[in-house]
Amino acid sequence: MTTLEKTHQTPPSDDVHLIVARDEEVVIEHHPEDWIVFVLFWGLASIVFLQFFTRYVLNDSLAWTEEIARYGLMWIVFIGGAMVTRRNSHIAVELLANILPAGSGRVFILALVDVIKLGFLGLLAWFSVLITERMEFQRMTVFDLPMSLVYGGVAFGCILMFIRQGINFWRNARGGWRKPPSHPTTSVD
Repeated sequence: MTTLEKTHQTPPSDDVHLIVARDEEVVIEHHPEDWIVFVLFWGLASIVFLQFFTRYVLNDSLAWTEEIARYGLMWIVFIGGAMVTRRNSHIAVELLANILPAGSGRVFILALVDVIKLGFLGLLAWFSVLITERMEFQRMTVFDLPMSLVYGGVAFGCILMFIRQGINFWRNARGGWRKPPSHPTTSVD
């Protein structure tokens, strides 16, 4: 091959990599937990900005902003977990389900994973309700309110995750667990 031929070769394609990311259409869903987390997120952002402003600009921070920001973050994490559960996009190791040939082995593994997730989230919901009940008499540091209000948001998120996983389980059971879970942001070629 001459030097002239080497300079006119086509550049290598981006599809030769193991993982190829492709842009997906943004779909806006209107589920209750999406809106709750949206409002909580922007409320938390406002409280953190207020904390920053009062501490570093006014040099006199408000005591309640740190505590409320911590509790708001707890609510966002657990209620946001319901969004992740609904989309079936929790972090998972799917190697075994992906390499098994379609058949009873793959169906068994996928069904077992769904049962384990449903059981774990059921236990998490149960324990979060128990903790919420036990925190009725403990008070917040800055406000004279029961800590059960804070843990109530955690319990709400855990119950929502359990419900969403129950829906996923039902949908997968009706489909016979025939295909491995898909992730729209990555694909293996």
